[in-house]
Amino acid sequence: MKLYEFIIQPCSPFGTPLKGDTLFGHFCWQAQHNPSLLNGGLDNWIAIYDEKPFAVFSSAWPKVSSGKDCPFYALKRPDLPLFWLFHEEGLDRKTILKDRKQKAGRKWFKVPENLEICLREENFLTDAELANLVYDDLTQDVKRVMRGRKKPKFKIDYLQPHNTINRRTMTTGEGMFSPYSSSSVCYYPQTELALFILIDEEATDLERVHAALEQIGRLGFGRDASTGQGRFDLAEAEEKELSNCSDSNALYTLAPAVPERKSYIGCYFTPFTRYGKHGDLLATSRNPFKNPVVMADEGAVFLPKDMKSFNKPYLGRAIRNISKSEHRTVAQGYAPCLPFKLEKNHE
Repeated sequence: MKLYEFIIQPCSPFGTPLKGDTLFGHFCWQAQHNPSLLNGGLDNWIAIYDEKPFAVFSSAWPKVSSGKDCPFYALKRPDLPLFWLFHEEGLDRKTILKDRKQKAGRKWFKVPENLEICLREENFLTDAELANLVYDDLTQDVKRVMRGRKKPKFKIDYLQPHNTINRRTMTTGEGMFSPYSSSSVCYYPQTELALFILIDEEATDLERVHAALEQIGRLGFGRDASTGQGRFDLAEAEEKELSNCSDSNALYTLAPAVPERKSYIGCYFTPFTRYGKHGDLLATSRNPFKNPVVMADEGAVFLPKDMKSFNKPYLGRAIRNISKSEHRTVAQGYAPCLPFKLEKNHE
């Protein structure tokens, strides 16, 4: 498989997070409607997805292209104990507990364009620090608008109000006609998000995946796409070198994953439950909801038992038997991963 980086530029708020398993589902619907996206069609590749995934999508990550620092990606801080990431030697207990609250806010860490992970303390960022770095990439007109903003954040959660009109009374009301709100996310102006995709070139290629993502960006991604949310532009795409794993002992995941059984001597992750729902044609089926799937959220760290695990650029497995409407449904339990050397600061 080859690793490619696609740059996404958000054009609207998002009602659904840009996570790898959801992006995979959107791509599959594109392939269902356009069989030319996959050699032999989607059904053939879904049938062997357990043994041979044709594409593995990462979640979308901020990319800072210019400014004071060299270009870098801002990834989620690994789900490791804080005392493994930050030095605490020589500090008294009161100071350690006080500092951990501040350190817990540094939820991003910088990774250079060669995707080599280094867990030095100076590489960790707070949301405000990331926003300040992104600020350097803005045009002068946007900087002028943003200048008066206090406590900048890279992305902001907000509630989007909705209502349904009763056509008999031409007003809202009670029950199904009650006004309601749903949460959405707005990104910092002119944000660039990097999406990493592993592609099996027996199944498809860069140009066809690029075309599918462009179509998703035009139609809208995720919830409330029909109201204008989830729009994005696709700026560019390029092949990336797979990380060197000669002295690695750990794997960092770039998307939610369901790891293989009995393959790891240790794992550190935040549980994430995917309450899935069919999209596209099956969204209006008799039962559009999927069975819940408990996953390890992106940013997880796995310590493999066997060095052979470092020979492939992803981990995890396919998830089946999650739908009562369509028995062929499969969820991406795979995640692209970056090998790195885990060293504990407290040792």
